[in-house]
Amino acid sequence: MGFTIDVGTKAPGFTLKGVDGEMHSLEDYDDAKAVVVVFTCNHCPTAVQYEDRLIELQDEYADRGVQVIAVNPNETDGHPTDSYEHMIVRAKEKGFNFPYLRDETQDVARAYGAMRTPHVFLLDGDRKVVYEGRIDDRPDDPDDVGRHDLREALDEVLAGKPVSVPSTVSIGCNVKWWGKDAHWMPEN
Repeated sequence: MGFTIDVGTKAPGFTLKGVDGEMHSLEDYDDAKAVVVVFTCNHCPTAVQYEDRLIELQDEYADRGVQVIAVNPNETDGHPTDSYEHMIVRAKEKGFNFPYLRDETQDVARAYGAMRTPHVFLLDGDRKVVYEGRIDDRPDDPDDVGRHDLREALDEVLAGKPVSVPSTVSIGCNVKWWGKDAHWMPEN
């Protein structure tokens, strides 16, 4: 296994504080047919480019039993706009229709092996990772996407099929690690 959790692995559970002031656990969404855990943040231009697409995805797939959960693991000494207080403002400004959670200790990001913001992990009904990687192949232009990786994986999971492309390279900024690991990047 590399740094990033292997496809087919049971997803690590978590309990994190959301911008709504409540604690959210993966188990809170046990009724969902699929869960999209996306490690993201406020400051990365790529993460920001994908916000509207994540909102649309939650809108479009909610009735099909899909839950998007956004998690911000970034350190805030060098990236103060990723603080919990700024997350609250950002979620309100954008009208996030999914939980936006703070991973202050970065334990959840390490458990999943999140490398970038955004880095997506699609969990099936058994909460196994069935896809990890990018949202699509064009963060800069939502009108010129060639491959909708996350949507295609979601459609396959909801149809009871195996995911045909279970892993892609995530596109975005490196996760910003605390302290001595601030500039550390795994080999994977």
